[in-house]
Amino acid sequence: MKHAILVILFFSSAVISALAAAPTRVLIVVGPTDHPPGTHEVAAGGRLLKHCLEHMANVPDVKVDLFYEWPKDAAVRAAASTVVFIGDTFPPNRLPNAAQNLAELGDMMARGCGIVCVHYATGLLGADVKPDGDHPLLHWMGGYFAHKSCQHHVSLAKIFPAATITPSAPQHPVWRGCREFTLHDEPYTHNYLGPANAPLSSRATVLATALLPPEAPKPEAVSWCIERPDTGRGFAVVMPHFYRNWKLADLRRSVLNGIVWTAKLAVPATGVQTTLPDLSTFNPVSIEPIPRAPNVKSGPSKDASSKK
Repeated sequence: MKHAILVILFFSSAVISALAAAPTRVLIVVGPTDHPPGTHEVAAGGRLLKHCLEHMANVPDVKVDLFYEWPKDAAVRAAASTVVFIGDTFPPNRLPNAAQNLAELGDMMARGCGIVCVHYATGLLGADVKPDGDHPLLHWMGGYFAHKSCQHHVSLAKIFPAATITPSAPQHPVWRGCREFTLHDEPYTHNYLGPANAPLSSRATVLATALLPPEAPKPEAVSWCIERPDTGRGFAVVMPHFYRNWKLADLRRSVLNGIVWTAKLAVPATGVQTTLPDLSTFNPVSIEPIPRAPNVKSGPSKDASSKK
């Protein structure tokens, strides 16, 4: 009997040690894009995030599963502590079998998995949402970019030569090690964070604002987060549009901090520390933006006065 107890204790200890040593897994899903080279560059952006997350100097043992399609392996989805989306509008809605994708993602959210959307991946089309604007993403992440095809609300997409991004919740872990920064980019404005009469408990925390547009400035939410009743966390950031802006340390660190926070890991006091290789390492079509040829059928307009 004593021998049997020792064997059980030995194996129990081994299992506990193995679980403790298992790395935290982040799932990145890259959706489709039709934007010109140097803008969005979602595939290269996914590879860049994977590299940074797996090479954090002060947050060890994080591994990334990177997919350019919906991950069909249930074990991959079950292992993820958080899922990061990058693409032209919310990828689960754009990839094949949208209803099944959303159902499987809903299972992940129900167990407390985190969710992060970057730039246009925060976006929903009118066909994606109910007439009143309801969509699971609103509850999982606290808000979204409402495409011009939406009837309940329309967000705005405009490129600004100099938008200053200011922390509105500077004590939040997402802002650790970051400062206010200015960039030439397309921070979406008039984002939809739910109906005005939504209960306070369901509302997102606005993490960063920008005073836009310059001719009639008012604080616009450009990053937000939510802590859900299911214990999961959501984080949204509506930049970067230009691939080259991943070089900006404060922007990049705030995104990485947000991913780490949604994975329920401790964000270091100085924020996530990484060394970024040259942007060409991640094989973008182009680092600098290249205008779309005039005879090529375009997707959503991207000029300075457009709505997506």
